[in-house]
Amino acid sequence: MRILAAMSGGVDSAVAAARAVDAGHDVVGVHLALSRAGGTLRAGSRGCCTVEDALDARRAADRLGIPFYVWDFSERFRDDVVADFIAEYQAGRTPNPCMRCNEKIKFAALLERALELGFDAVCTGHYATLVDGPDGLELHRASDAAKDQSYVLGVLTGEQLAHTYFPLGTTPSKAVVRAEAEARGLSVAQKPDSHDICFIPDGDTRGWLAERVGAEKGDILDRSGAVVGTHDGAHAFTVGQRRGLQLGMPAPDGKPRFVLEVRPVTNTVVVGPKEALATAQIAGERFTWAGRPPAETAFHCDVQIRAHSDPVPARAEISDGVLTVTPQSPFDGVAPGQTAVLYSGTRVLGQFTIDRTVSAAPVSV
Repeated sequence: MRILAAMSGGVDSAVAAARAVDAGHDVVGVHLALSRAGGTLRAGSRGCCTVEDALDARRAADRLGIPFYVWDFSERFRDDVVADFIAEYQAGRTPNPCMRCNEKIKFAALLERALELGFDAVCTGHYATLVDGPDGLELHRASDAAKDQSYVLGVLTGEQLAHTYFPLGTTPSKAVVRAEAEARGLSVAQKPDSHDICFIPDGDTRGWLAERVGAEKGDILDRSGAVVGTHDGAHAFTVGQRRGLQLGMPAPDGKPRFVLEVRPVTNTVVVGPKEALATAQIAGERFTWAGRPPAETAFHCDVQIRAHSDPVPARAEISDGVLTVTPQSPFDGVAPGQTAVLYSGTRVLGQFTIDRTVSAAPVSV
């Protein structure tokens, strides 16, 4: 096959490209330039899209003896990922930019261009596996549960899965990947993993948002509507947060309070006890399937609401264009805007953006 290897400059994508070469594929490497704010080196940066990353990717491609290009996807990234991130926070939701990047950039914009240029598939260093099932190609968890990235790939459709290649999915551990990179002479063998949001390299999400959407003081309310504190901008908070709350009035029971709701229209934040974070039901209209849709409109599954959270057994139901999930035991601290990924065993069924939540706790003060 003709394979376009997306090379981030990290060890995973470098080894994935190397394995594609070893498998006899015709491989071309490409690094995605996602920001036009050039000149940023990794010093103090925790992202994955710096100039140094592009140079690391080029060195890895040279070591593998494959052609290498840098493609400018900065405008598409700005419009589909960064702008979406800002809009979601302005609406009081908590977005996952990595999900949007996979959905809109790596497996939409990149894959579209790859197919236009005659490539058969895009190869990445994600830890997930593809299985030929009775109803077609299936997306499954990786062998290494600690590195499994099937959650952030839950946005992929069956058509996209047909043109993807995940060489690392059956690798037993990240240590094996690093050892292989060392043996291959790849300079990124011991390079630290990237983390946090790539377009906020210093990790200061609150400050970054304040510069773009403004910061206006507002009230912090308890569930009865009483003012218990103030804040410097509702956009800085997300459901389940405890740190950063400026509360002038302690709870009657003396226990810590957590963010239960963000109301951007009134610029208020609602807080309450930890038990009020228990969520009995979630629902959303924006859902996709990783292959063939479920045969029934109501079915049992496991649901994961964060990249590293445990899956929870649940019942899912589709009615009037809305996917509703009721877990056997309540979720903890779900925020609108998060992504819920549905599984059947190790198989990814699909995903949806959470628009509505129902608390499992009665309202009390």
